[in-house]
Amino acid sequence: MIVGIGVDLVDVPRFEAHLARTPRLLARLFAPAERVLKPRSLAARYAAKEALIKALGGSEGVHWTDIEVASEPSGRPVFALRGETAVTVAARGITALHLSMSHDAGLATAYVIAEAGAPPAREDTA
Repeated sequence: MIVGIGVDLVDVPRFEAHLARTPRLLARLFAPAERVLKPRSLAARYAAKEALIKALGGSEGVHWTDIEVASEPSGRPVFALRGETAVTVAARGITALHLSMSHDAGLATAYVIAEAGAPPAREDTA
């Protein structure tokens, strides 16, 4: 069952300017593996983290660097949650997080769906 949906949009040049003005934001907002990425990818990850917070219904118990946006071998983006954030998400009964991100024309966006409860059983259609 869907228990939350979040979406966020980031202006990449504006985000890049914020990072240039306040270099310590990089360490406050991103996990170590994310910090080496290009600004447009960082902006998309920032949007993903904001969208996750919206899908969760707020930021209580959520810490930016506990949220890492990683990629499956196929390139599909996924959340890798750690620490108090992982505990908070599990305590809310969330069993699956779905993430989609994109960046184009100076904008980065992310969309998150949070699900709770047992995943639906799959039927063989063979």
